[in-house]
Amino acid sequence: MSAASLIRAARESVSGLPRAFWWLWTSTLVNRLGAFVATFMTLYLTLDRGYSASFAGLVVALHGLGGVVSSLVAGVMTDRLGRRPTLLAAQASTALSVALLGFMEDPAAIAAVALLVGMTSNASRPAVAAMMADIVRPEDRVRAFALNYWAINLGFAVSATAAGLIAEHSYLAGFLGEAALTLVCAVLVYVKLPESRPAGGAAAAGAPGKTGAGTEIGLGTVLRDGRFMGVVGLSFLISLIFTQGSVGLPVAMGSAGFSPGDYGLVIAVNGLLIVVLQIPVTRLIEHRDPQRLLVVSALLAGYGFALTAFAGPLWAYALTVCVWTLAEIVNSPTQMSLVVRLSPVHGRGRYQGVYTMSWSVAALVAPLMAGFMIDRWGAGRLWAATGVLGTVAAAGYWLLMRNLPDGDRDTRPTAAGDGAADPEAVAVAVAEAPHTGPAPAPAGPAAAGPAPTGPDPVRAG
Repeated sequence: MSAASLIRAARESVSGLPRAFWWLWTSTLVNRLGAFVATFMTLYLTLDRGYSASFAGLVVALHGLGGVVSSLVAGVMTDRLGRRPTLLAAQASTALSVALLGFMEDPAAIAAVALLVGMTSNASRPAVAAMMADIVRPEDRVRAFALNYWAINLGFAVSATAAGLIAEHSYLAGFLGEAALTLVCAVLVYVKLPESRPAGGAAAAGAPGKTGAGTEIGLGTVLRDGRFMGVVGLSFLISLIFTQGSVGLPVAMGSAGFSPGDYGLVIAVNGLLIVVLQIPVTRLIEHRDPQRLLVVSALLAGYGFALTAFAGPLWAYALTVCVWTLAEIVNSPTQMSLVVRLSPVHGRGRYQGVYTMSWSVAALVAPLMAGFMIDRWGAGRLWAATGVLGTVAAAGYWLLMRNLPDGDRDTRPTAAGDGAADPEAVAVAVAEAPHTGPAPAPAGPAAAGPAPTGPDPVRAG
């Protein structure tokens, strides 16, 4: 492919998206540049502080437990208070709690503050996803979610390498660096991002989950939505696999004699590949059958991690990362777009909160699973389990997505098993649909502003 073709492809990938999206994209990039706690917590506790893999798993699980609680609360806040205030509160409180964690000495205090960090750091995810769905046209959502995932991993690729070197000298510097960059994100949100909650959202939030049409969109509504909860369950299985990249893999590599810097280099391959491949792969899959994409990505994820059981030298670990990274590239934007399709407009915060909870529950279970299995049976059993989980998830996607209706939930007739509102409520929602977000910004320099920060432009993160 010629240089001119590459430039044209890059322009097409970033064109036509509203200005607010690019500010949200920028805040995501800055936030991930400071990612440290989630990536290096297990190494910090086992190598620097001398705790066992089981204790490290317990602390990281408490971090995940905090995310479980905050996902639901933040989802409700996103619908009732708005996307912007929820983002601001979440990021500012994350900065304070991460800085505090770096100064904790007592094991109980470390565990308690890790729980707090989990609560605050996960609270922004429903708001980010809901805002992105609000401001981006349906036909551009797969591309928009891919670009946002690209920003997550561009930041991660840089921070994983740098943080690995920082960790060899001072873990405290890593904690404080993440706190500082998260605070920068809070300022960006406050100054640059407008509120995007759809018209009627305030009325919907006035009574518990009431929409302008009088239809309840409460947490009970979400939990009774059979097809959507099936997606949430499958997301949990996929998350359980991918989370092993930050909990099982560093412990296994540490036990095999590798240093934090070695792990940083290996896991940076994940971010670097996403930076290089996310946009061209997204262009190939954007209009393909999501059922097949999710089935294939689940198999690649499960068996990509399973191959880690056969890794010996550092390059072999990096090769396994390449396999499951391709699964991430395909799965993340495809699944996020599916979640938006299944979510009613005025319930996006709650639906995103429940979906985000699947990742948070996985963040709770995965460390316990990894610590227990590695301590008792060794890492080989853990990697075999990921292959089984990937196979189960692939079968689940194939079954769940048969006869999936086209279009967004509020712009198509109710489908059996979707848990959608009655026909009268759907008719009102369709009438409101043109007002569900700001109109796209006119083309101009601001629309493509962040593009030069990477070669082209998935994990809330």
